[in-house]
Amino acid sequence: MYKVKKENNIILVNEKDEQIGVSTKKEVHEKGILHRAFSTFILNKNKELLLQKRSSTKYHSKNLWSNTSCSHPWNDDILQCAKENLFYEMGIECQLKQIFKINYKCLLDNSLIENEIDHIFIGYYDKNPKPNKNEVSDWTWMHVEKIEQDIKTNSHKYSCWIKKIFPLLKHYFREK
Repeated sequence: MYKVKKENNIILVNEKDEQIGVSTKKEVHEKGILHRAFSTFILNKNKELLLQKRSSTKYHSKNLWSNTSCSHPWNDDILQCAKENLFYEMGIECQLKQIFKINYKCLLDNSLIENEIDHIFIGYYDKNPKPNKNEVSDWTWMHVEKIEQDIKTNSHKYSCWIKKIFPLLKHYFREK
């Protein structure tokens, strides 16, 4: 069983995704400092994406629907961090492939700011997850076309990063 290191230090990066330091999770989100992150999207054979509803105990974006798992890497092996976090949050072990990275900035609740270079991973899994109740309050498999429509009509129910990343993933969903 993977145990995710829940360290308070976040890797700070420049626009080229080169590490320039570390800071606390609180400081990077209060000041909007550019930092490294990863987001994982798990699909099944029915072209459904596994979404998680973030726990009410999260310090930002509470109770919002989001991608399968996400966090900040605690070392240079971002792929391994993504795999460990996927297991920690959703109880899933599968192969992951990094497909791109994106730099985005958005205002969060509590006047926090997300400013990330986010490494995007995709994987395939056909069983139901076993989510960590401390991280995830609910989950669902949803067809990608339904997600696209629901984000348009119910934008307030989704995390800011899934709204920015999801449109860039559409052609990956069609490939499988």
